[in-house]
Amino acid sequence: MKIVHISPGSGGTFYCENCLKDTALVLALRRLGHDCLVTPMYLPFFLDGSEIAEDSPVFFGGVNTYLQQHLPVFRKTPRWLDQMFDARWVLKLAASREGSTQAEGLGAMTFSVLQAEAGNQAKELERMIRWLREQEQPDVIHISMVLLAGLAKPLKEALGVPVVCSLHDEDVWIDKLDGDYAQQCWDQIRRCLSHCDALVTVSHYYRDLMSQRLSLSNPPQVVPVGIEHTGYELAEFANPPVMGYLSKLCPSLGLGIFVDAFILLKHRPGLEPLRLAAMGGLTGSDRDYVAGLRRKLAAFGFEQDAVFHEKLDREARIQMLKSLRVLSVPMPGGEAFGTFMVEAWAAGVPVVQPDAGGFRELVQQSGGGRIYDNTTPEGLAAALEPLLRDADLARSLGEAGRSVAQQEFSVDTMAERMVNIYESVV
Repeated sequence: MKIVHISPGSGGTFYCENCLKDTALVLALRRLGHDCLVTPMYLPFFLDGSEIAEDSPVFFGGVNTYLQQHLPVFRKTPRWLDQMFDARWVLKLAASREGSTQAEGLGAMTFSVLQAEAGNQAKELERMIRWLREQEQPDVIHISMVLLAGLAKPLKEALGVPVVCSLHDEDVWIDKLDGDYAQQCWDQIRRCLSHCDALVTVSHYYRDLMSQRLSLSNPPQVVPVGIEHTGYELAEFANPPVMGYLSKLCPSLGLGIFVDAFILLKHRPGLEPLRLAAMGGLTGSDRDYVAGLRRKLAAFGFEQDAVFHEKLDREARIQMLKSLRVLSVPMPGGEAFGTFMVEAWAAGVPVVQPDAGGFRELVQQSGGGRIYDNTTPEGLAAALEPLLRDADLARSLGEAGRSVAQQEFSVDTMAERMVNIYESVV
C-alpha cells in the first residue's frame, strides 16, 4: 500500500510527542512493506527518525506561511524567493522562537490554513498538490493532526483517494487562540472533517472529548501511541534515588511544580540525597524560566543535585531513564496520551501523574504507576515519596508497566492497527 503521511515538524528544539509518534509510525509502516511517503509541514524533522523526510520538501514552510499571512505581497512571490525562506537553517532558527510553537497571536493564521484554497497560503497548497501529483498515485492520505484538516477536501479532489485524519491534543492549541478565532477554527474543523473517510485518536479519553466538542456522530477509532522498545535499558534503581521529568521544559507542563516538589522532598528525613533530572528542550522565554528555577534551587543549596539535560535525542533519553527511580510530568490539565510514560515503562520506570487527561486510562491499563488528585507541589511530593523510599515498590510498578507497554504500546502494534484502518477506507 502506498501511503502519503502529512505531518507538521517541530524543528527538533523540544520533546514533541506528535513528531515522535509520526516518525515511529512511518518507519514501522515501511518495515511492514508499505510505501510510506512523508510530506512535512511548517518545519523539518530533526529528532528520532528525521531521515524519513529527507527526500521530501517542507510544505507550508513556517516562515513563508507567516509572511503570506501578514504581507499580501508574499502570496504572489516566485518560488525561487520562497525557497530561500524554506532553507533548513532558516526553519531551524524559526523553530527556536517561542512564537513558532505557541498558539497566542496565531489565531488568524491557524484559521487561514484551515481554509486551505480559500486561505492566504493557497499557493502553498497548490505546490503540495503539484508535488504529490508527480509522485506515484497513493492509496490513502493520512493527515496527522486535525489542525491540518483543511487539506482533506482539496487533496481528496485532486488525487481521488481516501483521507484519514488523526486527533491528538489540538484542543489545547485551539482554545488558546486569540479573539473569536478559537470558535471559528472549531466550526471550520467540523466542516473539514466531513471530507475525511476515517478519524483516529490516541486514547478513549480523547475520543470522548473530541466527539463531544466536534459533535461527531461517528467517534474516532482509538490507536494508542507506540514506540520502538528495542534499545531501552532497564533502570538500575540505585541510590541515591533520582526523580525524572521528560517533556518540554516550560511552566504549562508542570516543571515548576516538579521542582517545588523536589525541594519539599529534599527537606524530609532520609531523602536528603535525592536527585533531580529533567529533559525535554525549550524555546523562547522558557530559557529565562528554567534559569529562574536554577536560581531557586541554588537558593536552597540544591543546584548540584539537579540536572537539566540539554540533549533530547533517543540515546540521551534512554540514558536518563536508566538512572531514574520514578518519572513525573505533572501538567495540571493533562493531555490526550503521554508518550513520555511509555518511554519510562520501556525502561521499567514507574510514573506518577495527576488525574487529568488520558493519564488515568494509561496507568489503569498498565499498572505502571500512581495517579494523584492534588496538583500542588505538596500533592506531587506525597505521591512520589513512597516510590522514592521503596525501590522494590518502584521496580514492581515499573515492571508491570513495561510488560503491558511492550504489547499494547509498541510501534509495530500501532502500525498494524493503522493499516487496518487504511484498508477499511481504500
